[in-house]
Amino acid sequence: MKIWPVQDAKVRFSELLDGCLKEGPQLVTRRGLGAAVLVPLKDWQRLQRSTQPTLKELLLTDDARADLHSPQRGRQRRRCGLTHVSQRLSGEY
Repeated sequence: MKIWPVQDAKVRFSELLDGCLKEGPQLVTRRGLGAAVLVPLKDWQRLQRSTQPTLKELLLTDDARADLHSPQRGRQRRRCGLTHVSQRLSGEY
């Protein structure tokens, strides 16, 4: 992996990009410390896929899958059945 100071990376970006595509990831430093890595797109996509859990992992996890809000029972009126609705419409109710 080649190391590029940020000033060189800015001035020679095309060279940095070519190096990334031909040689692999390129490290960009700021004040001597690693700041960023330029990686080829196919490597980035592979890394992104590997960080997403599989369906099997999601189904087997003990963690909550979502924060679902469900109203407490008994607080809301229940809907009447279809027979009641038809009676209301016909005036029999």
